[in-house]
Formats: sequence, structure tokens, C-alpha cells
Amino acid sequence: MEIYALDGLLAQNHVAVVTTFRRDGAPQQSLVTVGKWDGGLAFTTTEDRAKAKNLARDPRCALMLIRPGYRGYAVLDGRADVRDPRNTDAEALRLLLRDVYRAAAGKEHPDWDEYDRAMAEQRRRAVILRPGRLVTVGLE
Repeated sequence: MEIYALDGLLAQNHVAVVTTFRRDGAPQQSLVTVGKWDGGLAFTTTEDRAKAKNLARDPRCALMLIRPGYRGYAVLDGRADVRDPRNTDAEALRLLLRDVYRAAAGKEHPDWDEYDRAMAEQRRRAVILRPGRLVTVGLE
């Protein structure tokens, strides 16, 4: 199943549950706002969040999107591609963070200069999950 299968769900909901793995192997979950980007789903996080630390150690993760009314869902799992200042040129990261915003918010930011400053101050990174597996239930 291809990522385009999520278009209808993403038109209704951009909030997903991301699951990463703690050092001891236990799952850690949190909410993220996602958008379709480059063959997967993308979101941003700051370097001090548990999910960022977990992904730096173990890139395996899953995202679950739920249809409003809880009558269907999709789960993607695979290995996260984390882009941050250590592996991405500053200008490329700035533009990527903008792309992820557009994908997740579905609109342009009202002040890109302000957005860029906030992303740099917060030390944001982009996380892209291209599905190794995609399972949908009730989305047909």
C-alpha cells in the first residue's frame, strides 16, 4: 500500500501518535502533527524531547493516525530519517522545516522570518518516516 492511501485521512486529521523506543526497549508515545512529504509522513521535534533522543539511538518508530469518530486508522512503521544540524546543511534544514510546516499545517506560515528564528532557537529537527509497512483499517 502506498502513502497516497492516507490522503483522505490526512484531509480530516493531521495529528498522529508516534511511538519510539526507550533505552530499555519500552515504547514511548507522544502526539505530533504530521504531513505527507517525500514519500512518507513528516513532523518536527526539538532535540530535548524523548522522541528525538530515542530516535537518535534507535530510528525504528511507528505513526498512528486515527479517523475522527474513531472509525478507522492507519499505522505506518519503519525507520525514521532525522534531519538536524549534524547531518543537514543549515539552509537545507531551514527549507525542510518550512516544507514540513506546509505539509502538516496545509498552509503558508504568516511570517516565515519569525518561523525560521523560532525553529533555530528551539533547535528543531525534521523527522521523516517512509513506511516499511503501512496498515489501514476502516479507510477503504
